[in-house]
Amino acid sequence: MIINATEFKMRVGKYLKLAEKEEIIITKNGKEVAKLVPINKQGTPNADFLYGLMRNYPNKDISPRQIREERIGKYENPN
Repeated sequence: MIINATEFKMRVGKYLKLAEKEEIIITKNGKEVAKLVPINKQGTPNADFLYGLMRNYPNKDISPRQIREERIGKYENPN
């Protein structure tokens, strides 16, 4: 579901309830700015995702934390 920021602000409770079951993308001035997603209560898909990242990562001696810091660093210091 895609909604604009004004609609989200006016009916935040409704969209938080809907976000328990489906993804909601919020737009501002026609551009996607945020996404609400259901919380994964089982936890395994995220673990499977991280395992897949580690398996395909070229440097096998790096920890998941180092990968995370490297990925975040790309956004904090884009140069």
